[in-house]
Amino acid sequence: MDHFLYREGILHAEDVPIPEIAAAVGTPVYVYSTATLIRHYRLFEEALRPLPHLVCFAMKANSNLAVVRTLGQLGAGVDVVSAGEYLKARAAGIPGERIVFSGVGKTREEMRLALAGGIRQFNVESEPELAALSQVASAMGRRASIALRVNPDVDAGTHEKIATGRKEDKFGIPIGRACAVYAEAARLPGIEVVGIDVHIGSQLTRLEPFEAAYRKVAELTRLLRADGHDIRRLDLGGGLGIPYTRSNEAPPLPTDYGAMVRRTVGDLGCEIEIEPGRLIAGNAGLLVARVIYVKQGEGRDFLILDAAMNDLVRPAMYGAHHDIVPVVEPPPGAAHHPYDVVGPVCESGDTFARGRPLPPLAEGDLVAFRSAGAYGAVMASEYNSRPLVPEVLVHGDQFAVIRARPTFDDLIRRDTIPGWL
Repeated sequence: MDHFLYREGILHAEDVPIPEIAAAVGTPVYVYSTATLIRHYRLFEEALRPLPHLVCFAMKANSNLAVVRTLGQLGAGVDVVSAGEYLKARAAGIPGERIVFSGVGKTREEMRLALAGGIRQFNVESEPELAALSQVASAMGRRASIALRVNPDVDAGTHEKIATGRKEDKFGIPIGRACAVYAEAARLPGIEVVGIDVHIGSQLTRLEPFEAAYRKVAELTRLLRADGHDIRRLDLGGGLGIPYTRSNEAPPLPTDYGAMVRRTVGDLGCEIEIEPGRLIAGNAGLLVARVIYVKQGEGRDFLILDAAMNDLVRPAMYGAHHDIVPVVEPPPGAAHHPYDVVGPVCESGDTFARGRPLPPLAEGDLVAFRSAGAYGAVMASEYNSRPLVPEVLVHGDQFAVIRARPTFDDLIRRDTIPGWL
């Protein structure tokens, strides 16, 4: 569930009417609900409560400082994949002992930064990375805690571009070579082996792929312990999907996921780490846009919005679906009309939906893209020299701008014309 509901015919974010935010901040604008963020985080806490665990929010889903601090104050850790995310996590108040550093291409500079500033562990994805981390840590007089990311060759059955656990994917070490690489890690002077990491993809709507991967991890844990490794943490990744539509998707509940975790790895005595991002933030956010024009085409009608693919790229990149709803609730039984919902960017790919049935809409009307709190603002760009979308956080009957919209002067000032011009 989320906290975006119609009240007296107007869509609200918690207790704040969406038109009030649009009038104050302009459109397009991302709007996040504190109550939804908290509820979704607590669902994972409750699901894993019988086991020692740490829920690490995947910052790649939404890295706004206010969102991260909201979760950090509840006790969440974070999963970061870059120096920028690491520094933002620290700025949001997340202590180093609650930060996990993932990613296939960590640089030596990023390793030094995290070791100096404090880090819970590195999730190492290759032998060259392992060697580099040992060199960096040794030069600093440190030992880096690591979990090796193993690739279990499990097809998550998700979108091609967000599958990460098959043998042909770029992530992790083949599970068949894991014992040899762990033996190598144990010999390196700057490395302390603490666990195993696995992550098979994003937006999974079935538990079976998770279960297949986690059973392989359980077997590997026993093998590694028999070889003398102190495996005390299992990082099980993220990937649990959310319902992007209100009808045909029914992803597993966190309670069912937690039961599966206990069933597969709960007897190993390990601390469990998970890295949800989408399920915590996805349905906690809306993208609010305004209709610029309603255009009649040849055999189709276009709803042209002030939001574009640079603001929400998922439909153009993945063919992803977002429910689009009017901010003013249509009357019961209102007739719907098929629209192609598009933005103003000069690309045919700047299309959010084709033939989407919507109630009649007119120039100036507000619409909201649901489930836009994850992989929305973080993937936005300034293509066509369009300023980044502002972000707003709602808390009860209050709201605050947590990232302002850049001005056109801001855009222009960032460029520098060389002296010879």
